Parts: sequence; C-alpha cells; structure tokens
Amino acid sequence: MIEGKALTVKRSITVRAVVTPVWKEDAEKEISNAISSTDQQLAQLEQEGQQVVNEVRNQSANPLDPRVQDQVAQIQQQVAAKRSELEEQKRGLLNQQSQVRELEMEQIVDQGQIESFCDLKVGDNLVEKMQVAILVKDGVVQSIEGE
Repeated sequence: MIEGKALTVKRSITVRAVVTPVWKEDAEKEISNAISSTDQQLAQLEQEGQQVVNEVRNQSANPLDPRVQDQVAQIQQQVAAKRSELEEQKRGLLNQQSQVRELEMEQIVDQGQIESFCDLKVGDNLVEKMQVAILVKDGVVQSIEGE
C-alpha cells in the first residue's frame, strides 16, 4: 500500500452523561412523555379496533355468519397482538423510569451514540481510532476520550 494514502471512515461515538438534577429531570420527563404517548396509542388502538369490528358487523347481512365471525376474530387477534407489543414497550419504559430514579448524582451513564468521520492512514491503530467517547454534563462537553 502506498504510504501517503488516507481513507475516511465513519465511526460511532459513545456519548456518556454525568447524572445531575437537570439531566435526571430531563430524562424522567422524556420517559414520562413516551409513557403517555404509549397510553394514547393503546386507547386509540382499542377504539379503532372496536370501530372496525362494528363496521364489519354492520356491513354484513348476517352478523352471525361464520365468515363474519372469522373476520371479526382476525381483527381482534391483530388488535391483541398490537396491544401486547405496546404493553411490552410501556413495561420497558416504566423499567427505564425506575432505573433513572435510582441513579446517583455524578454517576456516569451511557446516553447514546452519534456518528462522525475520521481519517485512517497506514500505521494507524484502527481500534484506537474507532474507540471514541464524549463525556457531557448538562449538555456541555467535559471531555473527549480516545482520538
């Protein structure tokens, strides 16, 4: 390989946050909003599912016809599957909420990932180039770990 060549690559950077009262409040607010949104989706799902079932029954000459009953059962099954998925999502959010409440001040937690680009050239340590993290406190960068 030619020594002077460089290659630009995309890498993920871990964002770590220092737990502060502001961070904790923001995290709890974000999770509470997500829980409320999930509750709204559940209510809407139930309402729309019932509307579809009622429409199917009303459009049929004989609501007791086995084909109508099968169609209603399929709709109810789909609603139940989606309800289960939303309830699982809500359980996960409630779990996150309790974890956030248990965090101690000044504790460092992984907050997410962002992407950036870096240049690689012959002789660079790929592992070191790819292992980068940013530490933030109330949104302000405190340190950059790695290259």
